[in-house]
Amino acid sequence: MELRHLITFKAIVDKNGFNKAAEYLGYAQSSITTHVKELEKELGRPLFDRLGKRVVLTQFGKQYLPYANQIIELYNQSLTIEQEPQGELTLGISESLTICRIPIILLEFKQKYPKVTLYVKSLENYDVTKSLQSGDIDLALVLEKEEWAQEGLHIEELVREKMVLISPNSKAGTLNTALYSDLRCSYKSVFDDYIALNQLDINDSIEFQSIEAIKHCVKTGLGVSLVPFFSVKEELKKGIFKGKEASKEQKSLSTYLTFHKNKWLSPSITSMIELVQKHAITWE
Repeated sequence: MELRHLITFKAIVDKNGFNKAAEYLGYAQSSITTHVKELEKELGRPLFDRLGKRVVLTQFGKQYLPYANQIIELYNQSLTIEQEPQGELTLGISESLTICRIPIILLEFKQKYPKVTLYVKSLENYDVTKSLQSGDIDLALVLEKEEWAQEGLHIEELVREKMVLISPNSKAGTLNTALYSDLRCSYKSVFDDYIALNQLDINDSIEFQSIEAIKHCVKTGLGVSLVPFFSVKEELKKGIFKGKEASKEQKSLSTYLTFHKNKWLSPSITSMIELVQKHAITWE
């Protein structure tokens, strides 16, 4: 049974005749006649009585019409599936982005698309490709080195981050200990490049798992660190520690939006991508 045959049957009833149905559907009248004959053959009973130039529904045709209407309506409803964002959406996000930039995006997304259930996972950069390939996450927002590339991923650079060297306010604070964030070699190479270019007198280092931990340690005078400006903007305004912006010529980190190249972009994913892109325009 073909859907077009049911649509033709319904049109004949709605338009009161084969000619008007053919005109409405854009078919030749012979096609309309063929559709009806094929449907009647499949059903094993006539749908119409041909009474001269008039056609009227048989008793079976009257009984069958509600079913035809229901099938067509169900088909039309099926076309709307997934057009409205719904279901589950899992994001993998670097910790500092989750704290500083993402909450307002998540709030706006939930207000617009309440049928979507969001899951946010703290993501270490070295897990990005594996997590996207396995389907563990749908989208990722990560801090990585400039011109970052990974095979099999679609990668969009949202913003090149301004980097700031933060140091203790207290004169008693240590200035020769480098505090690294555990972002693997990318972050470390950017900081090491800064140390070399600026000839910092660094003779010790400590590695942490998060930029948030580093901020607290700088505040207490443990050492210095190079971090994205957005992650310390509020602390710098309040004078919690000192900050010196790195020159644009020096290596930096960028924030990237990434997903698997073969990932089907559902309405939920597409809506999140568009929302992130909108907000990223204002990031500094």
